[in-house]
Amino acid sequence: MRAKRITANLRVADIEAAKSFYTDFLGLSTEEFNMGWVARYTSPDTGVNVQLVTGDATAAEDAVISVHTDDVEAAYAEAQKLGYEIVLPLTTEPWGVRRFFVRAPDGNVLNIVFHRD
Repeated sequence: MRAKRITANLRVADIEAAKSFYTDFLGLSTEEFNMGWVARYTSPDTGVNVQLVTGDATAAEDAVISVHTDDVEAAYAEAQKLGYEIVLPLTTEPWGVRRFFVRAPDGNVLNIVFHRD
Protein backbone atom coordinates (compact mmCIF):
# COMPACT_ATOMS: atom_id res chain seq x y z
CA MET A 1 0.00 0.00 0.00
CA ARG A 2 1.15 3.54 -0.69
CA ALA A 3 0.03 6.26 1.74
CA LYS A 4 -0.20 9.66 0.10
CA ARG A 5 -1.36 11.56 3.21
CA ILE A 6 -2.10 10.81 6.86
CA THR A 7 -4.54 12.83 8.92
CA ALA A 8 -4.87 12.65 12.71
CA ASN A 9 -8.40 11.92 13.95
CA LEU A 10 -8.86 13.52 17.35
CA ARG A 11 -11.75 12.35 19.49
CA VAL A 12 -13.74 15.29 20.86
CA ALA A 13 -17.04 15.47 22.73
CA ASP A 14 -18.32 18.45 20.71
CA ILE A 15 -16.82 19.73 17.46
CA GLU A 16 -18.20 23.25 17.82
CA ALA A 17 -16.86 23.56 21.37
CA ALA A 18 -13.39 22.37 20.31
CA LYS A 19 -13.24 24.24 17.00
CA SER A 20 -11.86 27.60 18.16
CA PHE A 21 -8.79 26.04 19.80
CA TYR A 22 -7.77 24.41 16.51
CA THR A 23 -8.84 27.21 14.19
CA ASP A 24 -7.80 30.27 16.20
CA PHE A 25 -4.94 29.13 18.42
CA LEU A 26 -3.34 26.60 16.02
CA GLY A 27 -4.20 28.59 12.89
CA LEU A 28 -6.06 25.76 11.14
CA SER A 29 -8.61 28.28 9.95
CA THR A 30 -9.90 26.59 6.80
CA GLU A 31 -12.83 24.29 7.47
CA GLU A 32 -12.57 21.77 4.63
CA PHE A 33 -15.76 20.04 5.68
CA ASN A 34 -18.01 19.58 8.69
CA MET A 35 -20.49 16.71 8.73
CA GLY A 36 -21.51 17.25 12.36
CA TRP A 37 -19.69 14.13 13.58
CA VAL A 38 -16.40 14.79 11.74
CA ALA A 39 -14.77 18.01 10.57
CA ARG A 40 -11.36 18.78 9.04
CA TYR A 41 -9.46 22.00 9.76
CA THR A 42 -6.44 23.02 7.72
CA SER A 43 -3.82 25.76 7.75
CA PRO A 44 -4.18 27.86 4.60
CA ASP A 45 -0.45 28.61 4.74
CA THR A 46 1.09 25.17 5.36
CA GLY A 47 -1.63 22.65 4.52
CA VAL A 48 -1.27 20.84 7.86
CA ASN A 49 -4.58 19.59 9.18
CA VAL A 50 -6.50 17.66 11.81
CA GLN A 51 -9.87 15.98 11.88
CA LEU A 52 -12.12 16.28 14.91
CA VAL A 53 -14.41 13.28 15.42
CA THR A 54 -17.24 12.83 17.91
CA GLY A 55 -17.90 9.24 16.81
CA ASP A 56 -17.83 7.57 13.40
CA ALA A 57 -21.19 7.59 11.62
CA THR A 58 -20.96 4.07 10.17
CA ALA A 59 -18.27 2.19 12.10
CA ALA A 60 -18.52 0.61 15.53
CA GLU A 61 -15.04 1.90 16.44
CA ASP A 62 -13.27 5.19 15.76
CA ALA A 63 -10.02 5.37 13.81
CA VAL A 64 -7.03 7.21 15.28
CA ILE A 65 -5.71 8.26 11.86
CA SER A 66 -6.96 8.37 8.30
CA VAL A 67 -4.50 7.05 5.72
CA HIS A 68 -5.30 8.37 2.25
CA THR A 69 -4.39 6.15 -0.69
CA ASP A 70 -5.06 6.05 -4.43
CA ASP A 71 -5.78 2.30 -4.50
CA VAL A 72 -8.00 1.37 -1.56
CA GLU A 73 -9.00 -1.94 -3.19
CA ALA A 74 -5.37 -3.09 -3.37
CA ALA A 75 -4.76 -1.93 0.20
CA TYR A 76 -7.81 -3.91 1.36
CA ALA A 77 -6.63 -7.05 -0.45
CA GLU A 78 -3.14 -6.65 1.05
CA ALA A 79 -4.51 -6.22 4.59
CA GLN A 80 -6.58 -9.38 4.18
CA LYS A 81 -3.65 -11.31 2.71
CA LEU A 82 -1.46 -10.29 5.66
CA GLY A 83 -4.14 -11.43 8.10
CA TYR A 84 -4.87 -8.07 9.71
CA GLU A 85 -8.21 -7.67 11.46
CA ILE A 86 -10.70 -5.79 9.30
CA VAL A 87 -12.82 -3.66 11.64
CA LEU A 88 -15.01 -2.12 8.90
CA PRO A 89 -15.18 -3.88 5.51
CA LEU A 90 -14.48 -2.03 2.29
CA THR A 91 -17.40 0.36 1.90
CA THR A 92 -18.46 3.22 -0.33
CA GLU A 93 -19.95 5.75 2.06
CA PRO A 94 -22.93 8.00 1.24
CA TRP A 95 -20.65 11.06 1.41
CA GLY A 96 -18.50 9.71 -1.44
CA VAL A 97 -15.40 8.14 0.10
CA ARG A 98 -14.39 4.49 -0.29
CA ARG A 99 -12.77 3.13 2.86
CA PHE A 100 -12.14 0.32 5.30
CA PHE A 101 -10.88 0.14 8.88
CA VAL A 102 -8.01 -2.14 9.85
CA ARG A 103 -6.58 -2.87 13.28
CA ALA A 104 -2.80 -2.53 13.55
CA PRO A 105 -0.97 -5.16 15.60
CA ASP A 106 -0.63 -2.56 18.41
CA GLY A 107 -4.42 -2.29 18.64
CA ASN A 108 -4.90 1.08 16.92
CA VAL A 109 -7.67 1.28 14.33
CA LEU A 110 -6.79 3.01 11.04
CA ASN A 111 -9.16 4.39 8.42
CA ILE A 112 -7.74 3.52 4.99
CA VAL A 113 -9.55 5.85 2.60
CA PHE A 114 -9.80 6.99 -0.99
CA HIS A 115 -11.33 10.42 -1.64
CA ARG A 116 -12.63 11.27 -5.07
CA ASP A 117 -11.03 14.72 -5.28
